[in-house]
Amino acid sequence: MAGILTHTRTTLEMIKWEHSIFALPFALTATILAANGLPSLRSLLWILLAMVSARSAAMAFNRWADAELDAANPRTLSRAIPAGLLSRNFVLGFTILTAAIFVFASSQLNRLTLLLSPIVLIVLLGYSYMKRLTRWSHLVLGFALGLAPSAAGSAIRGALDPRILVLPAAVTLWGGGFDVLYACQDFEHDREANLHSIPQAIGLNGAFRTARIMHLLMIALLVWFATLFQFALLGWIGIFVVAALLAWEHSLVSPKDLSRLNAAFFTMNGVIATVFFTFVAADLWMKLHS
Repeated sequence: MAGILTHTRTTLEMIKWEHSIFALPFALTATILAANGLPSLRSLLWILLAMVSARSAAMAFNRWADAELDAANPRTLSRAIPAGLLSRNFVLGFTILTAAIFVFASSQLNRLTLLLSPIVLIVLLGYSYMKRLTRWSHLVLGFALGLAPSAAGSAIRGALDPRILVLPAAVTLWGGGFDVLYACQDFEHDREANLHSIPQAIGLNGAFRTARIMHLLMIALLVWFATLFQFALLGWIGIFVVAALLAWEHSLVSPKDLSRLNAAFFTMNGVIATVFFTFVAADLWMKLHS
């Protein structure tokens, strides 16, 4: 029993399950807007299972695909596979299992989500190889996160509301921007390993400017999204708070000081996503009960 618990704890640590909070609030935002209120409990549970299983598959596959790279990088040397805590075969099996759970959960929502599930998996798993091909791999990661709200909206309606697509675009830029900042930690390693990234291509100063531009564009898209869905006061306040939190996030780090990057990357992004959902949900509730 102790061995099983240890293995489970290591697996959860490998997939960083607690960071599911990144995309989940945006998916829930699309869910309540598509349902114009609370969706059925059945739909909500299947959406949550699809979200968690898809992200688990993506994270596990990333660790499997990057095992050799992680072993050569001092920052990632302690990850489960290079540290010998989990075998590559186990991680690959876990990837297959969680991918299968995702497809099954998608099949329980509607035909469209089932048909799109293999495409979603291609994007999620394909990201792991993008840094070997292009400096814009950050946007692929952002797009993978951005699939969550569009998929959740489709799960409720059985069709894609074109207005929802603005939110995935905003999430793509949000995720891409913070991944650019996160990649600054591996600037030297990426150059030595011949991996592509914005920091590796244009330097740390250029990477920070790129991340700021992405996040400014994200706010612009959220403003457009609010207009399309006719947000009232609380929704607009939510966007203002998100903008303020993003500004604070950027103030925590600089090209010369990455010491607080984990706080900016993990803590603040979870807060940003949760704040946005909370204000949009409150805004919708006020509309429905006014």
